[in-house]
Amino acid sequence: GLPNWEALKNCHENFTTPDSEGKGRWLEGPQSWHGDLMPERLQALGLADTWVVKFAGGADALWTELAAAKKEKRGTVIFNWTPNFTDADGFTFIEFPPYFDGCRKADGGDGSCGSPKGWLKKAANYKFPKTHPAAYTAFSKLNFTTTQIGQMAALVDTDGMDHKDAGAKWLANNEDVWKP
Repeated sequence: GLPNWEALKNCHENFTTPDSEGKGRWLEGPQSWHGDLMPERLQALGLADTWVVKFAGGADALWTELAAAKKEKRGTVIFNWTPNFTDADGFTFIEFPPYFDGCRKADGGDGSCGSPKGWLKKAANYKFPKTHPAAYTAFSKLNFTTTQIGQMAALVDTDGMDHKDAGAKWLANNEDVWKP
């Protein structure tokens, strides 16, 4: 079953929409974000006969679809990334075959692979420990989990707080994470 990609072969009917002509709808980000990557992936995996990719106008359209599906208690398949506010709600990613150099069509492959894994890094100017030692100590202790970053993002993206107020609230509620 899901999140294994092979489950998509037998569950498309759970994701049909009025505009998907009986196929499962896959709501992708704007086509300008990464072209035909997802239609090519679905074709290469043998899913194009039962799934159709629709391109959203922007991130807000993705979040609107996600909120509607949650409210209506129905499934949806959308383009997403991590970390972001959806991590706070426990959404999951479809597990595609592993990415490797050359697997995408643009690189000569058949396109049947998932996306490369990424990570966030933190960095400080080499002068920071001397010019701001207390701040550098707190900065050095920071090691956020994906869930924590999702909770931070949700304060802005879901709760509508501005970044400054969201930061202050998160710091006040999570002193054990950052306080020396």
